[in-house]
Amino acid sequence: MRRRISTLAVTAAMAGGVLFTALPAHAAPTAGQAVMAARGGAVTVDIREMQKQVAELRARADRQDRAGNHAGAKRTRAQADALQRRIQQFIDAENNMG
Repeated sequence: MRRRISTLAVTAAMAGGVLFTALPAHAAPTAGQAVMAARGGAVTVDIREMQKQVAELRARADRQDRAGNHAGAKRTRAQADALQRRIQQFIDAENNMG
């Protein structure tokens, strides 16, 4: 069951446009990276980089709001929220693997 949840999380993230890097068998993940098994391989996700993207999206939404583009700001905040939910899914999946 754990493998199925991890695979679903990876599939959902890939569909959302998150880039993955294959982790060689001898390499250990660094702090801020989540590693999940997906069909026999390992996938790494840089959580810190994703959190940086969320912060950039929120800053862009604030700039759009100040410029009067409220609809664009709402869309940008929705993107940031979706990315934040993906980050939490990765964290939850990693915690459930062990």
